[in-house]
Amino acid sequence: MLLGMDDIGSQRIHVPKTSEIVADKIRAQVIRGELTEGDSLPPEGLLMESLGISRPTLREAFRILEAEGLISVVRGSRTGAKVHKPSVELVSRYAGYVLESQGTTIADLYQARLAIEPSVVRWLATAKGGGALVRLRNLLAEMEHILDEDRQDDFIDHVEHFHQSLVAATGLKTLTFMSRMLLNLASRHQRGYHKRHPRSHDARQKAHRAGIRSYHKVVDLIEAGMVEEAVAHWRLHLTNANATWTSDGEGMRVVESLGS
Repeated sequence: MLLGMDDIGSQRIHVPKTSEIVADKIRAQVIRGELTEGDSLPPEGLLMESLGISRPTLREAFRILEAEGLISVVRGSRTGAKVHKPSVELVSRYAGYVLESQGTTIADLYQARLAIEPSVVRWLATAKGGGALVRLRNLLAEMEHILDEDRQDDFIDHVEHFHQSLVAATGLKTLTFMSRMLLNLASRHQRGYHKRHPRSHDARQKAHRAGIRSYHKVVDLIEAGMVEEAVAHWRLHLTNANATWTSDGEGMRVVESLGS
């Protein structure tokens, strides 16, 4: 269909600036893996010469990529900007901004996790876990060792790793990405929770021992192909955990993107 003059006049055409084109070119190289984590871009002078652009244009392109977390520029350094691969942590930070601006509560965040992980357990139990159970059992053995050495803070970090590994065992990249984003936000709240509600050493140790028994049980049920039992167990585990994390008014707190 041909556009009338009124239609044409109402549609603005965005012509990319040279800095945007340069940023697109570098971004594409990072995403395709031509540039990877820790690589250095050529020095500014070489980039300006090879791309035929001015210093202000190059620095504007750098500002775009820096804001996206794809490079870091050390002012005054003689080496080029450092390259960073896209990360879940960066996306979850931005997601935190969005959720916080919407007034999303901590209870809402944990309900989202409850919607994902029981479905993951059903998937794994139906397939009897495939080769993923070996990795989960190795992780649980490591967590047992950490508890035996009384490394409580390390154990908490590994709890998040266990949840991540459980979802990643499906091999579904989109689901794993979404889950990791939620877990990153939840772990930020949990660190703050521990500061606001400190527990005795014995209470923490007891809770962690109970937790790891629950992790062993869900892996056993998955391996046995006991689908409904595995799903019911993990749903109860998450429901109880959510009740703890949202107790004492914590559930009504708004997701915090800028601190714990």
